[in-house]
Amino acid sequence: MGRTSLQWPIFLTSLLSCTTNQAGLTVSPSSSQLFEDESVSLSCEEDDSSAGWTLRRNTTEGRMSQCGAGWGKPAGSSCKISHMVPLDSGVYWCESREGATSNTISITVTGGPVILQSPVLPVMEGHDVTLHCKPKTPPSDLPAAFYKDGSLISAEPTGHMTIHHVSKSDEGLYKCNISRHGESPPSWISVTGKPTTTAPPPVSAAPPPASAPLQLVFRLVCHLVVFCPYCISTVLMVSLCRRRPTENDLPVSMAMTPPTQAEQGLDDDFDDVITAVTTEHHF
Repeated sequence: MGRTSLQWPIFLTSLLSCTTNQAGLTVSPSSSQLFEDESVSLSCEEDDSSAGWTLRRNTTEGRMSQCGAGWGKPAGSSCKISHMVPLDSGVYWCESREGATSNTISITVTGGPVILQSPVLPVMEGHDVTLHCKPKTPPSDLPAAFYKDGSLISAEPTGHMTIHHVSKSDEGLYKCNISRHGESPPSWISVTGKPTTTAPPPVSAAPPPASAPLQLVFRLVCHLVVFCPYCISTVLMVSLCRRRPTENDLPVSMAMTPPTQAEQGLDDDFDDVITAVTTEHHF
């Protein structure tokens, strides 16, 4: 129980630690648990060598320091620990001079007879992950029981189990037990989601189909069929309006002709009669 309580701060620190894409921490051998006296090499895979990346750690006893300060042998952005001891258990990460940090790795060193070899980095959703229950002394393929969050999940005759197509529900605290040998320390397995991908924009617009010119011609003909009768009727109406006579114009049959001599004589006689009558009336 005390061992489990020591592991939880490591896992919580690992989950809450700030990460950056400028450097990634790797460990060899790639295992979250190691036997005492084993050697390990940690390396910062850096994108910018001028950032001055340094290996740092925070042990289960709360001691924070960098490689070379009482532990490990630095070599550029790498660090090698020749003989691991339980006090080396803790969280490891890379840190630049500006304070940027990499991903974190949790390492547990045990003096016990069994370790659980599990991934040191988060497992991507949909991938498979294999766990090995390894004894300190051969043979290494003994039957083992595997536990997740304290509950038995599998008993394997060859000492290893595979979780297919992992999901977020597979995250948890795992450990294993080999009969007549002992139990491993627990290790936290993290699962990360698949990266989202964005479809690239099309390089160029698709060319028009081969039938496009025929469609244009058909539309033009339709417009002409609809529009031509309207134009013709409009022209006819304008022509008729321009040819209509006005009120001041007289037809040819009504044109005035000068009076003849006979008609002129009748008019003169008619005027004399009127004059005589008018004179008699006054007397």
